Amino acid sequence: MNTRKPTAKIGLSTASVYPESTASCFELAARLGYDGVELMVGIDPLSTQIDAVERLVDYHHLPVIAIHAPCLLITQRVWGTDPWEKLERSAEAAKKLGADVVVVHPPFRWQRDYARGFVEGIARLEAETGVVFAVENMYPWRAPGKGLQAYAPSWDPTEQSYAHTTLDLSHSSTAEQDCVELAATMGKTLKHVHLTDGTGSAKDEHLVPGRGTQRAADLLNGLADNDFRGHIIIEINTRRCSSRSEREIDLVESLEFTRKHFVRTADAVSRRSAFAVTSDGEVSELTP
Repeated sequence: MNTRKPTAKIGLSTASVYPESTASCFELAARLGYDGVELMVGIDPLSTQIDAVERLVDYHHLPVIAIHAPCLLITQRVWGTDPWEKLERSAEAAKKLGADVVVVHPPFRWQRDYARGFVEGIARLEAETGVVFAVENMYPWRAPGKGLQAYAPSWDPTEQSYAHTTLDLSHSSTAEQDCVELAATMGKTLKHVHLTDGTGSAKDEHLVPGRGTQRAADLLNGLADNDFRGHIIIEINTRRCSSRSEREIDLVESLEFTRKHFVRTADAVSRRSAFAVTSDGEVSELTP
């Protein structure tokens, strides 16, 4: 029987503390007990300055375990406008900071030349740099009565031959997918998880895990059972928090949820309390 504990690191995305800064994310992650940070390049000016990020790593003794390339709509001009150059710089940043994963979104449909050679280009970059590029699941942009296919070659990375993928639970919610089934389809390509939640809304909600309808707990349990050794990153939206203390509550709840459910089934069963009932009907907990 395998009694080794799951070894995946649990990290905090710098996007999870926005509108606070990348520096604030390091401080919070270190103090709350996260294993590392995912750097969302472009979330603020500091995130694009890798030398400054290195100083944060050294000061807080907390590693950057993943780089999120600047491929969002709001980061289209971060590190230039050439999408391949952005990915090359992301790989350089990953190497300099000691991260082993670059998270990347599929191209927007209007990026025709980039999209045309994207699958092959990602494979080429992995071979040339030695860095894992984990392509993230996205979703169709939903409008009343129809869905807009905003990504090419597809918003669903399982439809292409990527070697590595990222599973984002808010995106699977918006796409009306089941995260557990999607993880199974991704199979051995699944390298990276953005742990969050959603209610199936057309909006990309990024709720605290457990507050939506995605089967986040079942996913974590299944990952542990399958000895998942990638990274689990808390990527939630805390912009509506009225104070830092409220934001901290969300970050603590997310970390505790992950630690609680990222356990093997056998271990979870063995940790359940046993009870005894006396002849008088009194219930007492049995100590191991």
